[in-house]
Amino acid sequence: MVGSIERENFSVHLNGAVHNQNGFEEKLDELRGILGKADGDLLRIVGVGAGAWGSVFAALLQDSYGRFRDKVQIRIWRRPGRAVSRATAEHLFEVVNSREDVLRRLIRRCAYLKYVEARLGDRTLYADEILKDGFCLNMIDTPLCPLKVVTNLQEAVWDADIVVNGLPSTETQEVFEEIGKYWKERLTFPIVISLAKGIEAELDPVPRIITPTQMIFRATGTPMENILYLGGPNIASEIYNKEYANARICGADKWRIPLSKFLRQPHFIVWDNSDLVTHEVMGGLKNVYAIGAGMVAALTNESATSKSVYFAHCTSEMIFITHLLTKEPEKLAGPLLADTYVTLLKGRNAWYGQMIAKGELSLDMGDSISGKGTIQGVSAVAAFYELLSQFSLSVLHPGVKKAVAPVELCPILKTLYKILIKREQETWGILQALRDENLNDPRDRIEIAQSHAFYRPSLLGES
Repeated sequence: MVGSIERENFSVHLNGAVHNQNGFEEKLDELRGILGKADGDLLRIVGVGAGAWGSVFAALLQDSYGRFRDKVQIRIWRRPGRAVSRATAEHLFEVVNSREDVLRRLIRRCAYLKYVEARLGDRTLYADEILKDGFCLNMIDTPLCPLKVVTNLQEAVWDADIVVNGLPSTETQEVFEEIGKYWKERLTFPIVISLAKGIEAELDPVPRIITPTQMIFRATGTPMENILYLGGPNIASEIYNKEYANARICGADKWRIPLSKFLRQPHFIVWDNSDLVTHEVMGGLKNVYAIGAGMVAALTNESATSKSVYFAHCTSEMIFITHLLTKEPEKLAGPLLADTYVTLLKGRNAWYGQMIAKGELSLDMGDSISGKGTIQGVSAVAAFYELLSQFSLSVLHPGVKKAVAPVELCPILKTLYKILIKREQETWGILQALRDENLNDPRDRIEIAQSHAFYRPSLLGES
């Protein structure tokens, strides 16, 4: 199947020229025209942050458009100085030697010897160094194409036309505040595509949620019509290996339609949608509930029945929460439901929940795990709980017939908070939450959200 997709992409003629059958050059020219690029003026695209998805996204663009060097420049920024451990270097050497194409490429680039030396402990490799050769530190087993890596943030972003935010939500505000300093003298703002799936909460002066696109807006002053969110049922390594996938780019009309066309590939279909709030919030919520899904899977020995019960309850909580945050949220169906499903099934947050429940990881290790990156669901658990525990947002509880903080109708979120943040319960508490005889039918929670005036515009800083 992979081979058939690759054959669709290109046909090689007898003279060695590559003919592009998918219209990549035409799509590039179209976007350049929309952005007002003259001949000889490069379209500059830079990824900020080199986690698994950020690196794969940059690599997809490089594979598709990188050969048009006179029309586009694609680069990725990551912090310098992150040393690769000896154990990771040894595993990296095994990966290199297991892939003949990668081995030949490194030898051709005179880069193979450093991996030999690192395996023997004779030199230290650095994350930005191996990224240039196509190795993401959080995804060693999936070699990418070589990438143009920049370690100076100002150099990376100051004249960029399109900036892709591949940072965790916990780092987005800080890094984009720095970027904002470099953009003060710009006459026009770039387009920003955020891949971040997580949220933060503010309680003062009023409780409100802060999404990564809002962080970017506040930090840089970039107009919201220029800031978009891209998400979908995507496992980074599988997408790069050309498993069929889809995503949605969400935001204002001005850019999302041309960008969806530009980003679309035969194996990676990108649709566009105007509902930025629901998709971005769901991006954070699914990481929250994926941790619980991993715990349930580990504690029940992958019981399909238990996992389905958990799925029913967690999706009803997600629907409930999105109705608080947006007046008419898109229904949890289609790509939104698929994104939730794949994250609960095989995401790093689900993996983290499994490892915690099995005792193979400890909460004391924090939420940044070697070889995996940041487990964004942990901070999102804290943010959503703190936000929804505010009594000023109270709703009517159908059982006790009195006003309660919204979190009282989200027992799984409450339990995850007690396990991960307060550390008042062991992981088996997640099963106890499912077995509670007082737990409402998930349908009741959905009907409450859909039949009451739950929407709280203040939660997103709106009046």
